[in-house]
Amino acid sequence: MTVQIDTDKGNKAIKDKTLPTILKSVFDRVKPEAAYFGSEDGLRTGFVVFDLKEPSDIPSIAEPFFQELGAKIAFVPVMNFEDVQAGMQKFGSS
Repeated sequence: MTVQIDTDKGNKAIKDKTLPTILKSVFDRVKPEAAYFGSEDGLRTGFVVFDLKEPSDIPSIAEPFFQELGAKIAFVPVMNFEDVQAGMQKFGSS
């Protein structure tokens, strides 16, 4: 998932010290394998890798970022090497 934080709302969350609380509230639930932060398209951006067990979890994951940070969010499905191997075996058997 990528989270691009609105500059004004991000500035406010940094100044009032709520940014760590917002991030922690989501990260405690999704238990990310990795989370990296940088800049993309001129915005503060988080790159978060986690196991999305159910697509119906998307709203509860995204809403804190939308509501509190005015964020743009993208969910991008990815696979680890074992997943690729399993997928290729399924492909080869069809």
